[in-house]
Amino acid sequence: MQSKIYLYFIISFLVLLACKENKVIQTSKVKKSTFDSLANQVIHEKRFTPELLWKFGRIGEFDLSPDGKSIVYQVTRYSIAANKGYTDLFLLNIGSKDPIHLTTFEGSEYNPRWHPDGTKIGFIATESGEPQIWEISRDGKHIKQISNISGGINSFEYSPKGNKILYTKDVQVKPTLKEIYPDLPKANVYMAEDLMYRHWDHWEDGAYSHIFVADRLGDSITNSIDIMQNEPYDSPLSPYFESNEITWSNDGKYIAYTCKKLYGKEYAISTNSDIYLYDIDSKSTINLSEGMPGYDKYPVFSNNNKFLVWMTMKTPGYESDKMNLVIYNFETKEKKILTEYFDQNAFDYVWSSDDSYLYFISEIRGTKQIYSINIKELINANVQDKEKFIASIRQLTDGMHDFTSIKLKQQTMIASKMSMLMATEIYKVDITSGQDEQLTFTNKTIYDNVSSASIRKRWVKTIDGKQMLVWHILPPNFDSTRKYPAILYCQGGPQSMVSQFFSYRWNFQIMAANDYIVIAPNRRGLPGFGQEWNAQISGDYGGLNMKDYLSAVDDAKTLPYIDAQNIGCVGASYGGFSAFWLAGNHQKRFKAFIAHCGMFNLESQYASTEEVFFTNHDLGGPFWDKTNAIAQRSYANSPHRFVQNWDTPILIITGEKDFRIPYTESIQAFNCAQLLGVPSKLLVFPDETHFVLKPQNSILWQREFFAWLDRWLKPKTL
Repeated sequence: MQSKIYLYFIISFLVLLACKENKVIQTSKVKKSTFDSLANQVIHEKRFTPELLWKFGRIGEFDLSPDGKSIVYQVTRYSIAANKGYTDLFLLNIGSKDPIHLTTFEGSEYNPRWHPDGTKIGFIATESGEPQIWEISRDGKHIKQISNISGGINSFEYSPKGNKILYTKDVQVKPTLKEIYPDLPKANVYMAEDLMYRHWDHWEDGAYSHIFVADRLGDSITNSIDIMQNEPYDSPLSPYFESNEITWSNDGKYIAYTCKKLYGKEYAISTNSDIYLYDIDSKSTINLSEGMPGYDKYPVFSNNNKFLVWMTMKTPGYESDKMNLVIYNFETKEKKILTEYFDQNAFDYVWSSDDSYLYFISEIRGTKQIYSINIKELINANVQDKEKFIASIRQLTDGMHDFTSIKLKQQTMIASKMSMLMATEIYKVDITSGQDEQLTFTNKTIYDNVSSASIRKRWVKTIDGKQMLVWHILPPNFDSTRKYPAILYCQGGPQSMVSQFFSYRWNFQIMAANDYIVIAPNRRGLPGFGQEWNAQISGDYGGLNMKDYLSAVDDAKTLPYIDAQNIGCVGASYGGFSAFWLAGNHQKRFKAFIAHCGMFNLESQYASTEEVFFTNHDLGGPFWDKTNAIAQRSYANSPHRFVQNWDTPILIITGEKDFRIPYTESIQAFNCAQLLGVPSKLLVFPDETHFVLKPQNSILWQREFFAWLDRWLKPKTL
């Protein structure tokens, strides 16, 4: 009987496999024409428009082959009509200018990873109905599914020898509503008895992202083990679920992973994530960062497996604290902070092939550059030797751009790079000279046909005599004899540098293309200008950083080509807070405001947001603590306390699924504006979060954005 069942299973499997292969061929034909038609759209635009932004091919994750000679990378293209994106994988042999279009499934392909033998590439696709691991040969001729994991997976990584795979998937740890009340199948309710019942854009449902280790046998994945069994915690961490929070040791014996093993209120008020080391053979786990109370994330093993480096933040509850690199010595069990005396952040790091250097990215004066740190010199150095630690760090690259991610194999470094004028492309970087060479040209057709803005760097004196970097983005074909209306751009975060980023939402090229000069200050509270400048904003909302904005505007008004009578103010998140606050404190400087997902009433914000550690640190504590001078100063500077001064038109935008700054903040602000008789408009996107991401919603957002500015900032001509 058992042999008959087994034979039946084999026949059924072969039939299913044949159907699956036929399905792949069929959908490939459909998908390829869809993707290619989007890639080959004719560019009619002469300036940036909302519609043009959705014609961009958007480069995503990439990986470098083991021999350092080829890269695989994602490109996503969007159909406005279909209101969705299509993601395919491409392979480029370094030295060639012609990428190979690898995958052409109907769905999206992501998480590209080179197999350790370098002959094939693994990735995740939903072609068979759920996210599973597929592999494709580097010439694109052979493709197959190698996993069939119930419920699908979120990410995966090959072990260094390729004989094992780690993957993450959601595991239901707590009972579902239907399990609690099986006789009420149509009931629908969220229940909570503790904090952190929702996060960013999703409700707590008792399911958590867990790490699994499995054997790779032939073309199948077997013997899966949940290394976090029954634990009510996520790895990678919510809400971003970054795959680089988990890594293999280079001998395949260990997995290092990031996890915040706290629950409920403790989770909501703490940033204390840790680095855990899982032993494959003994199946045991130890905490390597115990006693380090802030964020610890992104572990990376040295090639010789003697050391582990991760990013650490010292201050509990401070999500924007300085990002330091700490090195752990497996032999001595010693931990040493490598960037203690480096007055900048350090992130996205890789080891040199001989483990002598670490290369990392850091913000510096409105840009993001690649740096190196001489590990060999610091291994035995005394941590008190400040000069030696400072001297070990060297800036490798320079220029008006942002490097955002780096990979290094053999002596080949590749990196993703962007600027305000150019979306992300992939470059090769010389690890000695820092010179870079562009490898991908995904959007060359657009740049060849569309006029670009230009950028000027301006240093502005603040009210306390400091120097502040302000970017001025000028319209295409800028004419210095004309007068242009201007927009003050207020950055979110609040601790996020106004760098050379290319945004598909707050895009400076589009703003300039609509004949506005953009004033973009790196006000107090942003990294890249030292930790004192970055940290100052905490507990001082409505303080010096707001005066920095006004200093930037007052300086810009002295320029002959800026129309001082027609300046607007726009921003999202903390930038939305800034717009709300300035609306009550601007002394007639602005003619129009736009606030997207901003904090309006800091008391209700404290009582309704999810990550309480953020409000505890940045506002100083809860509003009911009347003995807390810092907190009381924060709440005294809440924008709603100045709403009686509002007299300027304001557009207010929010997403109904935003749990970080709930949409009711925007509702309160709009209601007040209406009751005060202030010209105002409200946009609520029911299916968007803190960001507007769907193509048609985004285009509508941009149209309303510029219609509002044009209405109030561009004088009517007869």
